[in-house]
Amino acid sequence: MRILRTPDERFAVLPDLAALPDFAARYADVGGLRMAYVEAGPADGPPVLLLHGEPSWSFLYRRVIDVLAAAGLRAIAPDLIGFGRSDKPADAAEHSYARHVEWVRAFAFDALDLRAVTLVGQDWGGLIGLRLVAEHPERFARVVASNTGLPTGDQALPPVWWRFREAVTTAPVLSVSRLVQAGCQTPLSDAVLAAYDAPFPDESYLAAVRAMPLLVPTSPDDPAAPANRAAWQRLSTLDIPFLVAFSDGDPITGGMAPVLKRAMAGAAGLDHPTIHGAGHFLQEDAGDRLGEVIVDFVAASGPA
Repeated sequence: MRILRTPDERFAVLPDLAALPDFAARYADVGGLRMAYVEAGPADGPPVLLLHGEPSWSFLYRRVIDVLAAAGLRAIAPDLIGFGRSDKPADAAEHSYARHVEWVRAFAFDALDLRAVTLVGQDWGGLIGLRLVAEHPERFARVVASNTGLPTGDQALPPVWWRFREAVTTAPVLSVSRLVQAGCQTPLSDAVLAAYDAPFPDESYLAAVRAMPLLVPTSPDDPAAPANRAAWQRLSTLDIPFLVAFSDGDPITGGMAPVLKRAMAGAAGLDHPTIHGAGHFLQEDAGDRLGEVIVDFVAASGPA
């Protein structure tokens, strides 16, 4: 496996961190690869695992992290392998759904030994994180699903997602910052846009970004479909509190909110918030509000 590692100087100046100036990376070994993560808040606070998706990195959660840490929670935001400051396998064929689940499992449980975890999953963060909850429920205290899902290939994906997949997989030149901006309702500054481009000095670093849309199950015989079906069955019976906190402006995953509320046993009886004025990347549009939702949910659902 050929591994690329983004030079540290690409991250020397990260903007919009006035409330969280220390965004220095920590590193964990996951199967011989270096996974980067940031952490804030008391080391003995209730752990909150913040999983990003395609094509962002932990920088996406900067405002959320600040709110969680101020409330006494231990906020932990890794960069998925191939993204952010984590190692980047240069061959798209090295990326699979199963491998990404295993890399995050190794990070959360083998490297950090997290327990009584609050999972927050958005985009691929949910596709990966919900699998972990289903397969290791004893490690989790609660779940927050935000603009995400768990596709099995048995239902059609929306046309907007197919357009996104076509753009990411075929564009001769791919701008990650443009993809992030397209998923936001508020304009991002040039400096913030540059932070989303920072992990990818050139096309050779983009293997994961190019590969991830092709890993989403789109047919019943997809390699990941059986595991995702099993996860649905397990999640539908778990009594782990399950909060659905979607934005009101995500055409890609918005249709999953009522499905999750209806299907997940732990979602019954909860007051599921809608985060207004936000797009797919609600952490950018309404990060403070999402942070407050998480803090309130942890407090309301009690100790693990």
